[in-house]
Amino acid sequence: MLSTHPSVVLDDLTVTWPDGTPVLDHLTAAFPAGCTGLTGANGTGKSTLLRVLTGELSPTSGHLSVPGSGTPHDVGYLPQRLTPDTDVTVADLLGVRGILDALDRIGHGSTDPADFDTVGDDWDIGDRCLADLAAAGLDGIALTRRVRTLSGGQTVLTALVGLRRSRHELVLLDEPTNNLDRHAREYLYDAVAGHTSWAPTLIVVSHDVELLDLMDHTAELHTGSLTVFGGPYSAYREQRAVQQAAAEQALSTAEQALKTEQRQQVEAQTRLARRLRYAKKDFANKRRPKQIMNNRKQEAQVSAGKLRTAMAGDVESAQAAVEKKAAAVRCDDHVRIDLPDPGVPASRVIAELPTPSGGVILQGPERLAVTGDNGCGKTRLLEDLVHGRRGCLHTDRVGYLPQRSDDLDEGATVFNQVRIAAPSADPQRIRAQLARFLFRKDDVDRRIGVLSGGERFRVSLARLLLTEPTNQLL
Repeated sequence: MLSTHPSVVLDDLTVTWPDGTPVLDHLTAAFPAGCTGLTGANGTGKSTLLRVLTGELSPTSGHLSVPGSGTPHDVGYLPQRLTPDTDVTVADLLGVRGILDALDRIGHGSTDPADFDTVGDDWDIGDRCLADLAAAGLDGIALTRRVRTLSGGQTVLTALVGLRRSRHELVLLDEPTNNLDRHAREYLYDAVAGHTSWAPTLIVVSHDVELLDLMDHTAELHTGSLTVFGGPYSAYREQRAVQQAAAEQALSTAEQALKTEQRQQVEAQTRLARRLRYAKKDFANKRRPKQIMNNRKQEAQVSAGKLRTAMAGDVESAQAAVEKKAAAVRCDDHVRIDLPDPGVPASRVIAELPTPSGGVILQGPERLAVTGDNGCGKTRLLEDLVHGRRGCLHTDRVGYLPQRSDDLDEGATVFNQVRIAAPSADPQRIRAQLARFLFRKDDVDRRIGVLSGGERFRVSLARLLLTEPTNQLL
């Protein structure tokens, strides 16, 4: 049975970037023990929150508590952008490099007690690590292999194996399925299902619905607040849809009430104007004594002023009600991409890709998906094709979107980063393109360095499409 006691507690937590941009603003919430899927739109602060929980990033203000040692520094963490140092080995990623080095020294005759203390009971650590890697589909990968020689998916899998071996009280996974093939995702799903043996509290940031539906709880960062729901993502989404429908109905009712108040205000003002007009006519015709006429005129003016004030107050109250109800209605925008017609004849050969069976010829405006297991060489194939090392491209207009957006200038603004790719493009066209990728108004002036992984990807894709290459390798 899952514990109902909070495992991670956030108390008035605020994180602000050096330029003053708030990313988490007075966040108060609690994550229960068990598995929690953390969701939310790109840029809402999910990855930033994980970095705060690990101790990598200090909050600007507020407090937090995590399980285990009581500090955020003893937390297992798989970041979204896993780019280890070039000299890091598989053993390092598994967290067993020190033990293996001690075993090696003992094997060469060391009698240093420190080496034996380091090894402890882990004399077969190498064999166990290889078995764990094989269970994850990483057969034949040596513990001394450099991580830089692994594919993105293999690197993530190796890090997951290491986290399972470490058995932290709290483990954080940031978009773990991004680079995983189907077999690797199945390994992750099984690991999550059995998380209690290696991570009593697990928080997973993901957009993978299949993974999120394995969670015990769902948390969402939205408009600066964190909502925690006791159930998987699909159940949360159903509840959210019901709430959204109720919010939209409440907004519609408030809008109708506002229209009614506005109509009544117009009708009342029309009646007042008519009465004042008649009063002026009576005064002009001197049908009654002058003093009486003056008194009635003043009374009418005072009465009209009071009525106008009351009616204006009713309209303002109705307008405030509309604004309040509108704030409860979600506005979840989606990226919309219009791909231009490349205008390539169907018979024209665009590219030749090498294969063991002889090769694949890409003709005309065809779309080709390159699939395969992690580590089989998909990324290498595209890189070799783009750089002329393998295959052949029969066009010099090629756009390439790499797996990682590491070529972005951290100090540049979103607008300037995209404009570099199309220096002669009209600024309004650039802004229109960025708006399709949800960068609107002041968003285009944000620095690349403060963007989330998803936002960085959108910048890279907007930059690629703005140049409008005839053929694109994505």
